[in-house]
Amino acid sequence: MAHPVVHFEIMSPEAPKLRQFFSDAFGWTFAPALPMGDGAGDYATVEPAPGTGISGGIGTATNGYPGHVTFYVYTDDVEGSLRKVESLGGTRVMGPVSMETPPIELALFKDPDGNTIGLVKPGEM
Repeated sequence: MAHPVVHFEIMSPEAPKLRQFFSDAFGWTFAPALPMGDGAGDYATVEPAPGTGISGGIGTATNGYPGHVTFYVYTDDVEGSLRKVESLGGTRVMGPVSMETPPIELALFKDPDGNTIGLVKPGEM
């Protein structure tokens, strides 16, 4: 697969409670939550056991946003992938946006059915 799914994300107004739910339900162990760039919430990651699954995270949805569940697809060209998605009937939601920690470039789009999907390009480590 040229563009594998590499990360999942759940954004929720009640992120700490949701992290506790998944911890209790499935034994997930989250890294300490870090503040998000907007200063209004936090984000904590969970890593799979070696050789299984993909990484993920649960973060705070802010400003009345109800949140989303999405997955991120790896790409070498976030802007180019967004343009292709738009040419095929998708809609740009956000980005591209660059982050320093971790070093990534990411974007969100809606597919023709309205599902929110992410694109991610890992940066230099």
